[in-house]
Amino acid sequence: MRGLWREFAGLVLPVGCAGCGRPRTELCEECGRALYAGGGRAGRRRGPRRVRPSPVPPGLPRVYAAAAYADAVRAVLLAHKERGALALAGPLGGALAGAVRGLRPGPGPLLLIPVPSAPSAVAGRGHDPVRRIALAAARELRRGGTEARVLTVLRQRRTVFDQAGLGARQRQLNLAGALSATGGGRLLRDGQAVLVDDLMTTGASLAEAARAVRAAGGRVTGAAVVAASPSAFEINWN
Repeated sequence: MRGLWREFAGLVLPVGCAGCGRPRTELCEECGRALYAGGGRAGRRRGPRRVRPSPVPPGLPRVYAAAAYADAVRAVLLAHKERGALALAGPLGGALAGAVRGLRPGPGPLLLIPVPSAPSAVAGRGHDPVRRIALAAARELRRGGTEARVLTVLRQRRTVFDQAGLGARQRQLNLAGALSATGGGRLLRDGQAVLVDDLMTTGASLAEAARAVRAAGGRVTGAAVVAASPSAFEINWN
């Protein structure tokens, strides 16, 4: 019910740009450019970029990010995730599709596998933001001629602590063995699994997701995220 109300409210209530607050638009042109140009205003950098945390958690696949988690990009992600601005799933999915393309996957179907949130977090928000973005990304990839679908096979098999405030090593310990892949069967074994998430900080969640998919017989091609925290990476986003 909460999710339905948010969708209705997004249609009938006045909105401002999620990135900068400019009135009468949910995402202005400048903030849209920031999302697709890597997070820098005025589009200083174009296209997705490979990111790598320091330290690198064991088992982390190649990861590409569409943008840096800062300024307008941060505001847009939070508006979609925490404030239920559901119409933003489209542009966020487009940015995620660009990050998937950055992996340069080989021929064959792509399986976008969302990293799951805790069930309590999904219930509290009234929607599953990563799955919603992943579905939008799959549609964008199919429009470009890439065979892609979302495969929701990852589940939390034990409770984990809130990751906020935890360091890289603490996050690895918190998530170790926390996920399992159920279902998927032959599709998971034959397809190219691309792990997807909205944000990467230390890479612990993606490393654990990769472990779970591999344990189920899947072949992990890489991972793609909408944004990566620049302070956590050895990377120049400018």
